[in-house]
Amino acid sequence: MTSYAASYSGPSVGDFLANPPYPNFDLASVYGVATQYIGTPYVYGGATPAGFDCSGFVMYVYAQFGVGMPHSSAGQGAMGTRISEADAQPGDLVIMPGHDGFYAGNGMILHAPYEGASVRVQPIWTSDYYIVRIGI
Repeated sequence: MTSYAASYSGPSVGDFLANPPYPNFDLASVYGVATQYIGTPYVYGGATPAGFDCSGFVMYVYAQFGVGMPHSSAGQGAMGTRISEADAQPGDLVIMPGHDGFYAGNGMILHAPYEGASVRVQPIWTSDYYIVRIGI
């Protein structure tokens, strides 16, 4: 267990999966919940608002809608259906090699970028990605 976990006493992914606060969801709701965590620090292996890594952030947000996910960007990408960027909506997932986040519209991503940075929205910086829709 990493030390940052001790500083967070709120609900965990498991708590949310057992009793999701938003049992019915749509992409706009998913994205709205995700935006509440802008500014949360990146922590490798993190999956709580004390600190997130990329897939921990996605996993934590989707858990609030009762969707269980692996703590892995590749695993999360494999759960969904690939869609075209033209069809993408905020709340869909942007999947890259070793990284993922939420599509934020207009070629932007909402994600937990890397150590020393915080959850933020920024332009997608690579052409090596695809969009996945989860559970809808």
